[in-house]
Formats: sequence, structure tokens, C-alpha cells
Amino acid sequence: MLSAAEDILSQQHGKNKTTTVDTCMPEITTRECKPPTAEVLLSDNLPSLIVKLTFPFFMDRFPFGYAPYSLFPYFFYFHDSLRVAIVCLLQATSYFVVAFSISIPMSLAGVVFVSLGGGLGEITFLGLSAHYQRIAIAGWSSGTGMAGLLGSFSYAFLTEPHMANLTPKVALLIQLFIPVLFAFAYFILLEKPESVYSPTLNPKSWIVPKGYDDFIVSKHRVPQRNLTPWERVQLIVPMLHLMVPLAFVYIGEYMINQGMTQQIVFDCSHGFNLSLHSQYRWYQVLYQFGVFISRSSIKLIELPIWVLYLLPILQLSNMLFFFFDALYWFVPHIGIIFALIIFEGLFGGSSYVNTFHKIHNKVSKAFALYC
Repeated sequence: MLSAAEDILSQQHGKNKTTTVDTCMPEITTRECKPPTAEVLLSDNLPSLIVKLTFPFFMDRFPFGYAPYSLFPYFFYFHDSLRVAIVCLLQATSYFVVAFSISIPMSLAGVVFVSLGGGLGEITFLGLSAHYQRIAIAGWSSGTGMAGLLGSFSYAFLTEPHMANLTPKVALLIQLFIPVLFAFAYFILLEKPESVYSPTLNPKSWIVPKGYDDFIVSKHRVPQRNLTPWERVQLIVPMLHLMVPLAFVYIGEYMINQGMTQQIVFDCSHGFNLSLHSQYRWYQVLYQFGVFISRSSIKLIELPIWVLYLLPILQLSNMLFFFFDALYWFVPHIGIIFALIIFEGLFGGSSYVNTFHKIHNKVSKAFALYC
């Protein structure tokens, strides 16, 4: 959705053209007035943030939901797969709504759907990771990095005039295979840990009993204890030294990607013959490439805590560079911007994976799942 941000806001009441006419600009003398992609950024992040701030206070009473080893014997046990079924439904709905949108508010509503699904999915699977070996955190981080890379690359490839040359509408509809693949991976491929609560057909079992954690015996699961809502709020304080640096890294990232790169454009000879919209899409791809590389690095390189405090300084310095280039256009070639965006992704991905890794390994085991 962030890769498609410019296209989403550029559509005129759903009147998509049958072929793209994006071509590079032989000469750029004036700035193009573009709708700010920050609207898409807010729609893509704010609903997810609300979900992640509120749902952890009660979501532990709802089963993760599983159809272990085989989908079909459990297919009609909708209560046993409610969380992930909602995530997949929101994903599919978002593609349809944005693809067939007739207005910008309708397009943004579609982005909201995928944001809600992303927020619910993130708290579900990060919580579920406590039932597996610690390598699950590295797998989660690398997988989400690959998701960003494949998502942004596939959209750029499908809409690039020099490649598939499809309209944004068709490109979005092609992505509908993702919710199907998502459901297949969860319901069929993923094995159910013995420590996950399983409801039955009895409606009374559809809420996880209080104290259920006290009776779990598992060699992988992080030990837990019941926490009151106030105790969960108090967990924020010891996490601030990790949360604040991560937040500033992401502020720098989003300011660059959805605030400044829109205004950094190059003509044909200095922009690899890419159109202005294509340049924006490939900015997103290279950012996600850097994120994927760094999010996959935790098994090779674990950063010390002082580097986590240095990363937001580096990212904000990167942001200032992009800010002044967006104003004065002093960078001579798009290749330099491409390289800097890869570094931006490396900073962001490193901050993300090392922050979660330290939480998972340093925080008291009694609190780990709720963090």
C-alpha cells in the first residue's frame, strides 16, 4: 500500500487507464504538485497502532485459533480460527476496495482495512512466538522484512512501463493471492504447539480460562503469570529505553519515504530513464531491500545496546540530508539516492530486529509475552 501510495492518490475517481503512460522526463524545470502520500501513511499505520495499544489488554483471553496439521476437519470450527480468519478477510477486502475505488476517501478506507489486519496479525503472531523456540523471533523479523521487499518489488514490477506495464488496479487485484497463501501457511503448514489453548465446540470454551498458563508444561514456551491491566501499563516504563530509540528511527524513515522522496525526482539522463512515479516505487523497493537484509542479520550480528541509541541519530541525520535535497535538488544522480535509501532501510531493520531480540532475551520471563 505504501508503494502504491502515489498511484492511490493520483487516481481520478476510479477512471484507470488501460495502459500506463508513465515515461521519464527529458528535462525537469518545475516541481510537480502531488497529493501528499502521508495520507496513505496515516491510514496504513494509525489503525494498526490503535489495535496494538489496546488489544493486548484483553486479547490473551481469545484463543489463537488453529486448524492443526489438516485444514478440513476443522474448517467449520470458525471460532477456532477467528483471529486469523479476520486477518485474511481484512487483507482481501483492502485489495478489492482500493482496486475498485471511485474516490480518495474510499481508497484510504481500503488502506485502513489492511492496517487493522496488520495490527491484529502482529500482536497475534508475536504473542504466538512465545510458544516456539527463540529462533521464532529471528524468523518473524526476517519474514516481515521479506514481505516488505516482495510486496514493494512485485507492485513496482507489475506497474513499471519497462516491465509488466499493468495498471495499478490490475496490479492490486493480482495481489489477492496473498491472503490465500497466508491462510494456507497458517492453517495447513504451521504445526500447533502443545502449549496453545484449543477451544472445543462448547461455546464456554471459546474464552481462554483465567489461570490456564499455570498448567502449561512446554520446553519452548516462555513462562507466564497473570497480569492486571495496571501491571501491563507499568511494563511500558522499563521498555522505554528500547521503545524511544526505535520510535525515532521509524519517524526518520517515514519522514523520508512518505514526506521527502516524493519531491526528489530526476530527468531521464540522471534517473535511469525511470518515470517520476516509477522512481517513487523503486525508492520503496530499495528501502525494503535494506530492511530485509538487516532484519535477517540477527543470527550473524547482534548489536550492543549503545548502537541502538546511535541508530536514531544516524537515521535523523539521513532525514536531514533528504530534507535539504528535496528543497534544493543538489544530488546529481538518482543512484546516490538509491544507495542512501538502502542505508535507511539497514538502519531501520537493524533497530527493529535488535530491539525485539533484546526484549525477548533480557526482559523477565514472567513479562516477556506481554511485552
